[in-house]
Amino acid sequence: MNTHQLPADAGEHPLVVTRVEERAWHALADDQVVGRGDVALRPDGRTFLSIDAWDEAVFDRIAHTMLADLPTPLYTVVDEADRGLTAGWERAGFTVRRREWEYLVPTDPRITGLAAVRAPSGVSVVPLGEAAEDLLRAVDRAVREEVEATVGWRSMPAEVVPRPHGTTVLYPSRYAVAAESGRYVGLVRVAPITRQPRIGLIAVLADRQRRGIARALLAHVLGSLHHAGIDTASAEVNEANRAAMALFEGIGSRRAGSNLELVHH
Repeated sequence: MNTHQLPADAGEHPLVVTRVEERAWHALADDQVVGRGDVALRPDGRTFLSIDAWDEAVFDRIAHTMLADLPTPLYTVVDEADRGLTAGWERAGFTVRRREWEYLVPTDPRITGLAAVRAPSGVSVVPLGEAAEDLLRAVDRAVREEVEATVGWRSMPAEVVPRPHGTTVLYPSRYAVAAESGRYVGLVRVAPITRQPRIGLIAVLADRQRRGIARALLAHVLGSLHHAGIDTASAEVNEANRAAMALFEGIGSRRAGSNLELVHH
């Protein structure tokens, strides 16, 4: 157990920040917990921090202690609209690494304009939950290898990085795929969140891109959601991915907010 007693302002109780577990810190004043810090290890090996404290000074002291206890680099994710929280991490020396825009995506084909969209010649869309697992895992591995060979997995959101022991496709029923010549060449994953499912990943193999496959996959899943009575889905898009932003904005999606991934080296 590591304890750091930090000076408090005159008239206040001394603030003590204690590492109570390997991945948890508590800030105490007058024996009351006034703030908490936690660590999460993401599947790609990166360490993400979170701090829960109402008081700015408490936040700063927890951050100071955690940074002293942990090796860098360290990461955190914040809602960009939460200016107070963002400012707190910036005071601790964190800088913006990436921005993810959250989109609200209509499912009605009269709004998206996707009613007439079909897969290109020779390509068929296998509906959600009907993909053959061996072929699904093969295209997932191929997509990941292409990403690793180009921008690298550290440029991707944590949810799409390799899992322990090489497991990547956890829930095959959440995928629709594009099939061509006996193999899968693209995939889309939909998380079945109540009332507003989330489109978590759209990917097409490099040698099959720019043929309309991603658009056909999106048309399929949005049409399926609309048929199920769901009006809106959500998606997060890296602002550096101009093609994906154009794809979603071109079907009437609107930005609903943004998240920042911050890093401390």
